[in-house]
Amino acid sequence: MPDSFSVAGHLVDLHDREIRAATVHVQDGGIDRIEPTDSVPDRYLLPGFVDAHVHVESSMLPPSEFARAAVVHGTVGTVSDPHEIANVLGVAGVEYMIEDGRQVPFHFAFGAPSCVPATPFETAGAELGPDTVSDLLDRDDVPYLSEMMDYPGVLNGDPDVLAKIRAAQVRDMPVDGHAPGVRGDDVQQYAAAGIETDHESVSIEEAREKLEAGMKLAIREGSAAKNFDELIPLMDEAPDRLLFCSDDRHPDALVDGHIDGLVRRALARGYDRFDVLRAACVHPVEHYGLDVGLLREGDPADFIVVDDLSALTVQRTYVDGQLVAEEGETHIERTPSDVVNRFDAEPVGPEAFRVSAEGTQVRAITAVDNQLVTGEDIVETPVEDGDAAADPDRDLLKLAVLNRYDVNSEPAVAFTRGFGLDEGALASSVAHDSHNVVAVGTSDDALARAVNAVIQQEGGISAVAEGTHVLPLPIGGLMSDEPHDVVARRYTRLSRFVQEELGSPMDAPFMTLSFMALLVIPKLKLSDQGLFDGDAFAFVDQFPDVSPPREESS
Repeated sequence: MPDSFSVAGHLVDLHDREIRAATVHVQDGGIDRIEPTDSVPDRYLLPGFVDAHVHVESSMLPPSEFARAAVVHGTVGTVSDPHEIANVLGVAGVEYMIEDGRQVPFHFAFGAPSCVPATPFETAGAELGPDTVSDLLDRDDVPYLSEMMDYPGVLNGDPDVLAKIRAAQVRDMPVDGHAPGVRGDDVQQYAAAGIETDHESVSIEEAREKLEAGMKLAIREGSAAKNFDELIPLMDEAPDRLLFCSDDRHPDALVDGHIDGLVRRALARGYDRFDVLRAACVHPVEHYGLDVGLLREGDPADFIVVDDLSALTVQRTYVDGQLVAEEGETHIERTPSDVVNRFDAEPVGPEAFRVSAEGTQVRAITAVDNQLVTGEDIVETPVEDGDAAADPDRDLLKLAVLNRYDVNSEPAVAFTRGFGLDEGALASSVAHDSHNVVAVGTSDDALARAVNAVIQQEGGISAVAEGTHVLPLPIGGLMSDEPHDVVARRYTRLSRFVQEELGSPMDAPFMTLSFMALLVIPKLKLSDQGLFDGDAFAFVDQFPDVSPPREESS
């Protein structure tokens, strides 16, 4: 691409809310001038899309490879929380994401993770205290405090939690929120503490309460949590305070689309095109103070060319004046990513997954397809040789979490419903947020085989029946070092195997599995330390007649 060039078309001005024929002149990576033009090609020029909240690691791709996939869909930047790899490697993980992202023409804004680990009820590979968070916020390349997942800590005035929020506030930096199900007086208190955004609303009533509390709202549509349909009516109620985000998007979904898909759907429903495009392009840039162009003179030349404003087919994507994608093909050259990791767990045998029966009923985690929240069922469980057993015929399976940071660890085991496996097991070292090894299966033997397949690769996802199928994730046990299209194909094959051969009815079984250990999302979850009630924010016994909730693990 030459140092200077021009692109003509119908310019979509999202500030003056008008469309006009114009020629955009680009010089040295920036927009030198915009000239009115009488006759232009039948195409539209508009700012590029920005994902307002995403964990890049969930794509199973390092940042440089994520960018290669995203620019095809008109994405020019992301607001990215690197707390996944921070839970594995600490500050070194954050630095890895920043440095890898610098290899490519793309605008990554990585925040300072606020909750590593997310709670004290699980084992992570690192801990980031207030001083460490403050040091990260002092960096020129860390512009905000990432989602404050410890909402009970905010509401209860935890000193470390409040210190992290203050560290961002004194630097005049945005503070991201995470408040699933927080409503009423609690959401008012949460927002008053300095939390400015939320992306966890699953009902429009919950979202309205957060807006009323003064927060901005990111409408989320990811691979697990899909809230667009429920929340998009807010575009008519509070368009100036909305953003779009994916949160967690697996590689197969990223190859198919990104924020462009949400824009297309919103426009198809008849919402004001300028409101929709401002949510996708302008609001993230303005809220986080991103160095991303918005198609104005003097801006960085970050913009896209689309065929029309209905189909919204992205013909070209420019970042800093570079043509990074054209007609569905990425122009960003592939760059090698270093392999960094921490994985200490050793293989385990089937006996490790036995659960001694202390009653005939168990608390079962009910997994919900396309949602992060879970439920709780009290169910009868078969007893075999004194052990509580799985019962696939009733969709009662065993769920296990193994601490990957301890060579002598033993799995915590509970029961779950919703995965619908007829046979076999699946396992993953992508297990939000501490990223231990999580597995679900129909038998102890299958669980051991699936978990050991992940351990042998020092990270990955696996599925077993008669055979064993694995997608290795050597970078932090979270990301692949292969090209994005290869990762997407392998992930798709593995997901189809779980659906077609093991019988799961879920759209995204591995994504749903990865959130079974996320304690900060209610209701019932499992960490490497035991079964956890997210509403009571305490451990509970899986046999309901045995004991009341346990206190925090030391």
